[in-house]
Amino acid sequence: MMKKTLLLSIALLKLCAAFQQPSRISCTNSRQLHQPRLQAAASSSSSDKEKKGGDNKAMAFLRRKGRIGGAANMDFANAMGLDESPSGGTQKSTTGGTKKSKAAYVSCTTSGIIDDMSDPFPFTSSGSQWQGILDRVMGGESTGSLSRETIEGKTANVLRGKVSLDNGGGFIQMATDLSLDPSQDVFVDAEKFDGIELEVYCEGTEKKEKFNVHLRNPACERQNSSYRSTFEIRPGKWATVRLPWSAFEGYGAGPEVTPFVPLLRRLGVVSIGQAKEVVLAVGRVGFYNVI
Repeated sequence: MMKKTLLLSIALLKLCAAFQQPSRISCTNSRQLHQPRLQAAASSSSSDKEKKGGDNKAMAFLRRKGRIGGAANMDFANAMGLDESPSGGTQKSTTGGTKKSKAAYVSCTTSGIIDDMSDPFPFTSSGSQWQGILDRVMGGESTGSLSRETIEGKTANVLRGKVSLDNGGGFIQMATDLSLDPSQDVFVDAEKFDGIELEVYCEGTEKKEKFNVHLRNPACERQNSSYRSTFEIRPGKWATVRLPWSAFEGYGAGPEVTPFVPLLRRLGVVSIGQAKEVVLAVGRVGFYNVI
């Protein structure tokens, strides 16, 4: 009886060993099977890191070029499309307030007002839109921003920045197209008026600071072509400036040999040609008539 019991115990032990052995093999095989997955995951992680490194380099390049962060987060467009660009350029949308329907606006040549700052920034009260332009469109290194602020009790567009003459640059500006409906006609006929009128304010170190107004018409086919007029104002106080059509001189191919006519596509208020810190506010801009 004891012998039978012993034999039965041995048989049971052998049976248990037979069941346990595959389990150990399975576990070993599991480690072997998971190893390529771990290697693949490590390879994927390394690839992701390399990709992220490449992405970071690309982002850094774009930041240096002003496409993202910095200048791109300002109200400035580092691309052609306004004054100092071909007259066929297009205006880019800028984030800001909500624009009214086209029917709610009155053309600037009907009202005589380009912008009285009554609409949400960056929109003008005549249905167009302000943008900032840096000399980086031509390789310059000037910096700046454009915003809507209250200066000395007056609501205004404020151009802030630093004009640098390095690398062939030398300007910053705020600019706007003038047509209410460019799909019909990109130009407006301001012949019935006598010139441009602005309410302006600046800060600076000179007794008088110089700025320009640049106008573009059909003769302005090149990037740097425009009709320009310079004005001077005393820092620290608001002033009204009137620039008659006769004060605008042609600059660049086309305008230099073409008499000025006030068939206008866009207007720019510019700090140009002098390295300096800029704070320039425009509280109103439009046309005027001599009475």
